[in-house]
Amino acid sequence: MTETSGAATAADWRAWQESWDRQQEWYLPDREERFRVMLDMVEALVGPAPRVLDLACGTGSITDRLLKRFPEAVSTGVDLDPALLAIAEGTFAGDERVTFVTADLKDPQWTAALPYSSYDAVLTATALHWLHSGQLAALYGQLAPLVREGGVFMNADHMPSEDTPRINAAERAHRHAAMDRAKTAGALDWRAWWELAAADPVLAEPTARRFALYGEHADGDTPSAEWHARTLREKGFAEARPVWCSPSDSLVLGLR
Repeated sequence: MTETSGAATAADWRAWQESWDRQQEWYLPDREERFRVMLDMVEALVGPAPRVLDLACGTGSITDRLLKRFPEAVSTGVDLDPALLAIAEGTFAGDERVTFVTADLKDPQWTAALPYSSYDAVLTATALHWLHSGQLAALYGQLAPLVREGGVFMNADHMPSEDTPRINAAERAHRHAAMDRAKTAGALDWRAWWELAAADPVLAEPTARRFALYGEHADGDTPSAEWHARTLREKGFAEARPVWCSPSDSLVLGLR
């Protein structure tokens, strides 16, 4: 996904971001519905011109949808992945509403790199499963002071219930059968997408750095939605509960 003119090579950043979205949709067929509900809750609780922290922002998928729906919003995207941040920074280059910060959410001092001390909303999706439960609980404790009084935090991710093993197994088998059909029809999975990035002249170097940082797979936990809501309340949010769910994922909202 590069454009070459003479000796110059430049990435088509928007095409890379859209290809990331398609790859993620292979895993998450309800992804857009999840984003819609997330932004509905932003509007309902903090209004149509929020200051947002896009946490573990990746290519900026949340920021992209946020600004299309709320043109007066501003967004700070924070991530550590050099390849996904390169795509995000390229996609939103020149947009004064958007700032990106490189930071490690496991670093106790990561919030010091942010341009603002408080946010109306902190939003994240399909990202925090990279953390173990203890790390995630600590992160929730760091986030509570960042969210202004009356502001919101939302986390959308895989949050299975341990109490329903047969339901979980049936849902997973059904979902993976649909994924297999889509892959046969040409859909890219996570590994194939990263192989393309590694072969791209512009993204090859940040992709190599990305795998040096993270390795191949997430090693974190996927606790239940009830765990997330309970932990958010323990860490300083006044209210917390799921506001959306699919057969495999949930969107948990914490209100300060």
